Amino acid sequence: MPDKRTDDQSALARPVSAAAKRTRDEHRGTDDRGVDRRSDESGITDNNGDEYHSELPPHTIDNLAASLPESFSVSIDVPAAPRRAVAQGGPSTSVENARVLPTPVTHTVEINTPAPARAAGANSAIESLSRPDAAASVRRDRIRSENSSAPESAAMLTSDRLLTVNRKTRKAPQGVWPEFIYALSLHLVNLGDSAKVRASKEMNERIRRKFEGGTRFVPILTRKGGVGKTTVTTLLGMALADARDDRIIAIDANPDRGTLSERVSKQTRSTVRDVVSKAASIGNFTDFSALVSRDETRLDILASDTDPLLSEAFDENDYNVVADLAARYYSIALTDCGTGIVHSVMRATLQRADSIVIVSGGSVDEARLASETLTWLEANGYGDLVRNAIVALNTATQGTNLVRLEEIESHFRSRVREIVRIPYDPQLAAGSVVSYKDLKPITRLAARTLAELVVAGLPADRSA
Repeated sequence: MPDKRTDDQSALARPVSAAAKRTRDEHRGTDDRGVDRRSDESGITDNNGDEYHSELPPHTIDNLAASLPESFSVSIDVPAAPRRAVAQGGPSTSVENARVLPTPVTHTVEINTPAPARAAGANSAIESLSRPDAAASVRRDRIRSENSSAPESAAMLTSDRLLTVNRKTRKAPQGVWPEFIYALSLHLVNLGDSAKVRASKEMNERIRRKFEGGTRFVPILTRKGGVGKTTVTTLLGMALADARDDRIIAIDANPDRGTLSERVSKQTRSTVRDVVSKAASIGNFTDFSALVSRDETRLDILASDTDPLLSEAFDENDYNVVADLAARYYSIALTDCGTGIVHSVMRATLQRADSIVIVSGGSVDEARLASETLTWLEANGYGDLVRNAIVALNTATQGTNLVRLEEIESHFRSRVREIVRIPYDPQLAAGSVVSYKDLKPITRLAARTLAELVVAGLPADRSA
């Protein structure tokens, strides 16, 4: 019995006569080159008699659905499925007599497209975009903000916005390996900053968090002396001033002869007492800056009175005068508090506090007294400050090597927001002028971590 598939293929492969080809082309509406004459002559006709060609008009580029008619018909010529001619002999007829009859069939498809609703002014917007270069002009204006609806400040003209990033304008990478590749390739290969540098820059951005609505006050306190309150205040202030662009001040409000001013190079002999006595004549930042000392990180430090008798006379009212003046010119004000937690200065300090830092040593009694400070604050209505507090665990004190610091941290973690360890550093242990850039990297990292956590706990907007 002959192969059925062979017969079908041979039938399809037989040449078609010229007359049959012309008949088929006339039926399909094509010429000898296979070009559809009907589509060239009449296009596609809708129910209303309107003609639509395959090339859409320019104004339909942005809103294709809006240009379609509500309904139109499309004629599609589809060749019929191959049929077998069955001989009169019935089902027993041999498949050798089968022939394929390529009869074309026309199908009509009707498509209805509802007219899209246009907002007011949409027609004018489409017409404006149909003009030459209109779309490019709008896009260019939007990128460059040439036609901004509101006036822009000069701060909007940043390098990222104005400069095209290329070999000449892209910053050189930072990090040992990226810098080596950058130099070796003659500045052709820029791998970008290393992971360590990127993490440092991200931390800087968090420390530079913007504030609205006045100065943020952060007291550094504990009930025991000698645990490193002044050291922590210095580190925190330097880390903030080094990363941020605004002004940072550290006020020595210790009635017991504070030593905060001795941690920076003194540029003046003025103290908080001079600020109180000259408060009426201080009219601008220049007048106030003459009474403070500034270090290399731009941290301003206001010294306490060196005379013990005058220090005892520094009370709540005097602190409020100093704090009011500091609130005019500084974004963050740190207060190095004394050990007298019931002193009147402490009451004024806590009333202004937005967050607090509790300093604890690494010994048993130092940790216990720091915890008692938290208890006293909770008992006197400062529970919110306790829950938002940061504990700076100074590991440079005596007895640190004899205790389990993890247990101290576990205790404070149940009461405060975060704990930061301050490592031992010879420069801090000397008790003299602190050079921030000469500190050990681990010490600077601890100071920056403390600064990041403190900033994260401060309210960004007082009006909120």
